[in-house]
Amino acid sequence: MNNSHVSNEVDGTVQGHRDGHGFVVLDSGEADIYLAPQEMRAVLHHDRVRVRVMRLDRKGRPEGRVLDILERRKTPIIGRLLLENGVWVVAPEDKRYGQDILIQKNATANAEAGQVVAVELTEPPSLHSQPVGRITEVLGDIDDPGMEIEIAVRKYEVPHRFSPETLAQTGKLPDKVRPADMKHRVDLTDVPLVTIDGEDARDFDDAVYCEPAKVGRKKGWRLLVAIADVSHYVKPGDPLDGDAYERATSVYFPRRVIPMLPEKLSNGLCSLNPNQSRLSMVCDMLVDGDGEVTAYQFYPAVICSHARLTYTEVAAVLSNTRGPEAQRQKHLVPHLLHLHEVYRVLLKQRAGRGAIDFETTETQIVCDDNGRIDKIVPRVRTEAHRLIEEAMLAANVCAADFIQAGKHPSLYRVHEGPTPEKRLALQNYLRSLGLSLTVSDEPTPGELQALAQQTRDRPDAAQIHTMLLRSMQQAIYTPFNNGHFGLSYSAYTHFTSPIRRYPDLLVHRVIKGLLVGKKYGLVVKAPAAGRLPPPPRRRQPAKVPGPAPRVEGIAPRDLEVWEAAGAHCSANERRADEASRDVEAWLKCKFMRDRLGEEYTGTVSSVTSFGLFVQLDDLYVEGLVHITELGGEYFRYDDVRHELRGERTGVRYAVGGRIRVQVSRVDLDGRRIDFRLVRDPLMAPTTPTAAPKSVRERHATAQDELVSLQDADREVRRATRKATARKSSPRAGKTASSKVPGKAAGKAAGKSSGGKR
Repeated sequence: MNNSHVSNEVDGTVQGHRDGHGFVVLDSGEADIYLAPQEMRAVLHHDRVRVRVMRLDRKGRPEGRVLDILERRKTPIIGRLLLENGVWVVAPEDKRYGQDILIQKNATANAEAGQVVAVELTEPPSLHSQPVGRITEVLGDIDDPGMEIEIAVRKYEVPHRFSPETLAQTGKLPDKVRPADMKHRVDLTDVPLVTIDGEDARDFDDAVYCEPAKVGRKKGWRLLVAIADVSHYVKPGDPLDGDAYERATSVYFPRRVIPMLPEKLSNGLCSLNPNQSRLSMVCDMLVDGDGEVTAYQFYPAVICSHARLTYTEVAAVLSNTRGPEAQRQKHLVPHLLHLHEVYRVLLKQRAGRGAIDFETTETQIVCDDNGRIDKIVPRVRTEAHRLIEEAMLAANVCAADFIQAGKHPSLYRVHEGPTPEKRLALQNYLRSLGLSLTVSDEPTPGELQALAQQTRDRPDAAQIHTMLLRSMQQAIYTPFNNGHFGLSYSAYTHFTSPIRRYPDLLVHRVIKGLLVGKKYGLVVKAPAAGRLPPPPRRRQPAKVPGPAPRVEGIAPRDLEVWEAAGAHCSANERRADEASRDVEAWLKCKFMRDRLGEEYTGTVSSVTSFGLFVQLDDLYVEGLVHITELGGEYFRYDDVRHELRGERTGVRYAVGGRIRVQVSRVDLDGRRIDFRLVRDPLMAPTTPTAAPKSVRERHATAQDELVSLQDADREVRRATRKATARKSSPRAGKTASSKVPGKAAGKAAGKSSGGKR
């Protein structure tokens, strides 16, 4: 927005900031409008307003004045009830609201000071008065077990109570699959399908089975992925469907799940529990020796899971087929080995198409009986995890291809590549490191994956991989198929988790409609029953280079409805992620309150203009070392290299650096942990000139090595550019030779960049 936009009147939603100012997020998608603290006095976070752009502030941001409040947010505000100088107030838990809410003495609902409450506004704020409200719900004391989840579901407006109509409909559902439900379905109850999930899983969406098969004249496999048929029980227009759409996804917290469907469905009737008949939708695939799905078909079926296996159990069987775990599952071992065989060729195909597969460390919070963190442990990703992932990816791709071929509107899972701005930022970052590697102006997934592979042994590998991840956009649900950049698919959708994701339920309905030649939403009949059907007819899915074309032959009105559904599901997915992260941050703050003053070693995970975020090695908890804790000198932030550098000493702090810190402060309300830098000569990052050579050699750190590698890389690039310039110049033979790095620097540069390509 430039000066020509000043004095424009625009509509948007207020986004408060904990420091008192705010922004208006415009409906048009243009740049946000800054609101000064004075303007924020009359509005609250989430209000819809009309503003006039008055000027550009000193940072070049458009600054506005509130002209009209179009809509006040009516949802309750969660906070702590406080008694200050004889006056009752509620301090909102979400600091973006910026103002305490006055509570009249007769509107406290008998809540006690310090308790967590929900407040409904009775008088909105103005330029000269605070908002006034009344307490509508008392959640309990701040230290009650599970309070962090009660706060989060209300703070992020996560629906957590099913409607009476939904509960009534659920109560009328049968407790088990009835004979009438099995009609017109393929009977697969004798096929040894199994579920493979984590130890703490309670709902089972998918079951898998694999057997050898001839694909042409060569060896191949027949892979069956059976997915719970939620669409048989959740019909369009039913109360169950309305509540499921409103939630759009299950929300996962430590020790608790807010399910998309009532427990009778999610953990019972729809869950593929072992030794129980269940309705399912099956993706039946033929996979050749190169990992290509050469043919597939979908059909409704009745299955009976032959075992509920865990990732740990399957990994143990695959690593030792004669071990104790294999002996316990002796009758399933051949089938698990077939699954492992098809997984290996699918993985080979994944690598061949250049899909991105960065190595990241995920953690799992282990809670005690009171719901507090007992420990945080890294998730171990085994062959069993990847086996299931590849099987699900294959089924999802077939579903997308089937829907695209049928020219039926649906929701695709779209992940687009770097925007021009993010691509340029990544190019500048790699250039600043002096790497001989770079990305093109139209980067492919294979380029980013190659970068990750060629830099994985560098000390700053974590920093580089983080920047590669940040360069990409978030995945969304949309009816416009623009492909999946990260997985390198021209068409991709979500078919495999209808118990916990509403888009998957919609995909099932579309596939059922296509199977009988009708549009989704009509009452359809399923195919005739039988045992395991013959292998599917050979069919080569169309291979479209680059992003797939947009939907053709679909009425614009239909696309508008599907686009709205996709936006709703995408937004609720983000909401679920934010609520989960908020609860985890709360638990980690509670965890660290008992460790104030303790010292830990950690890795710099992010660098900002105001300090360093550090993840502790043993605890997997992240906190902030504020820039004022780094010493008495001035630090300059390099937004290209993502590092802080001291102007006097030249000391550098970058992602991947190793430092030692002390836990200095924990702010539970702000979900913030502060660290203080410990002056440890073995850990403190230094430049090569910050200490005598003998000291540097004796106390070399990963940060020292990183700085040396980066300097060597930059020197190699400078030498290469000069050499290229001499060759292209007609006077090249008469110019003086430029300096080139010595042998040691050359070796370091070659090692760090993986060699020239």
